[in-house]
Amino acid sequence: MDSLNSLIDGFGTALTPMNLLWAAIGVLLGTAIGVLPGIGPAMAVALLLPVTYGLEPTGAFIMFAGIYYGAMFGGSTTSILLNTPGESAAVVAALEGNPMAKAGRGAQALAAAAMGHFTGGMIGTLLLVALAPTVAALAVDIGAPDYFAIMVLAFIAVTSVLGSSRIRGLASLLIGLTLGLVGLDQMTGQQRLTFGSLQLADGIDVVIVAVGLFAIGEALWVAAHLRRNAGEAIPVGRPWLGKDDVRRSWKSWLRGPVIGFPFGAIPAGGAEIPTFLSYVTEKRLSKHKDQFGKGAIEGVAGPESAASASAAGTLVSMLTLGLPTTAVAAVMLAAFQQYGIQPGPLLFEREPDLVWGLIASLFVGMVLLLALNLPLAPVWAKLLRIPRPYLYAGILFFAAVGAYAVGGEALDLVILLIIGLIGFGMRRYGLPVLPAVIGVILGPAAEQQLRRALQISDGSLTGLVNTPFSITVYAVIALLLAWPLLKKVIVRRRHVSA
Repeated sequence: MDSLNSLIDGFGTALTPMNLLWAAIGVLLGTAIGVLPGIGPAMAVALLLPVTYGLEPTGAFIMFAGIYYGAMFGGSTTSILLNTPGESAAVVAALEGNPMAKAGRGAQALAAAAMGHFTGGMIGTLLLVALAPTVAALAVDIGAPDYFAIMVLAFIAVTSVLGSSRIRGLASLLIGLTLGLVGLDQMTGQQRLTFGSLQLADGIDVVIVAVGLFAIGEALWVAAHLRRNAGEAIPVGRPWLGKDDVRRSWKSWLRGPVIGFPFGAIPAGGAEIPTFLSYVTEKRLSKHKDQFGKGAIEGVAGPESAASASAAGTLVSMLTLGLPTTAVAAVMLAAFQQYGIQPGPLLFEREPDLVWGLIASLFVGMVLLLALNLPLAPVWAKLLRIPRPYLYAGILFFAAVGAYAVGGEALDLVILLIIGLIGFGMRRYGLPVLPAVIGVILGPAAEQQLRRALQISDGSLTGLVNTPFSITVYAVIALLLAWPLLKKVIVRRRHVSA
């Protein structure tokens, strides 16, 4: 009841005209910035930090929250329509959203994503209100072996369900893990795969990899086939979700937060792992498995809901522990410190108006995001009417601008082109793109957690399976790997008994 009363007071703060204005500005800015590849929510919040010096803290954080959610949805928009993820959390949206767009159902994909963000954000924020102290207490107990087990689960799950074979999925994952090795070894400081270049010492940014593999690879693939297939404008189709779309999506919208919120709340969480796992879950549970890879709406609805709930989850550990689990949370933590406020267990007691006003503004921002983006879905989808030569020329331009914006180095453009050629080759030989992106995102973190776990156990491999949580995760991994074999045995026995 204390939390409920505090939330009601928070709505009193969030619904003042000025704070409503900041929320609306944040959502609009976030959506517009998210549409540009390479400029994700973290960069948007960082760029706007100096602008907010003159604002009072509550208004500034309400605007930051709007930017966070708006940028996540904006990233999904280009991911769905142009196969160009604006940020790493939007990578999964391209898998089913882009085939839907190519089939003339871009508006439906955007509407499913908007409803997913709304549902996931609402449920995630309700869980934030109800479970923040409990989840934070559990998150503290999760150690290096548990993190490594979760990441191995993500690797195995995605390589098992994507592409025409597990071998190709594994090959794609190895490409990503190799790209993730580029840079300095975090433990020893030695250079790896940098070829003597100081500019590669920081590694290859995941945005450059995602944009290169998806956008440049796709543009090159389309260009290679334009002579054989005339570049026609893609039809937009009707603008709203039909009854069948809603019937197939509503369970996915509700399942997404169950996966997304806990992963957002644990340290070293974020939206990448839960969106991958949500996609895998939807494919496993779907009655339309044959449509996956060709434009299954569940593959958009579930991951987008998980991503939005994960964003709410990241605020749990940031507000209650002062522990940022994503780049955006880290920038917001810097913003708190800029105002002389220290997030942690005492924040709810010392700054109740700010915290509960911020949490209440998340609900307001979700409504504003839905009100803004549902009507705009058909407008965004009209991008696909542009003839393909002009459309992909524009994609190449914005991809290059986004890649250059990441580090401001000309070398980034060369790397973008090389990774784009790798993406083209992967399409040519039927390798799924997503495992490679997962390898780049999670590979360095998995390596760090593996080495940390082994250091704690003095090099003993038993240190990787010395917690109930890690044992449970490895049991799930074993089941995933053994399931195709078990399935064959079960089918044979049924045939014999029949």
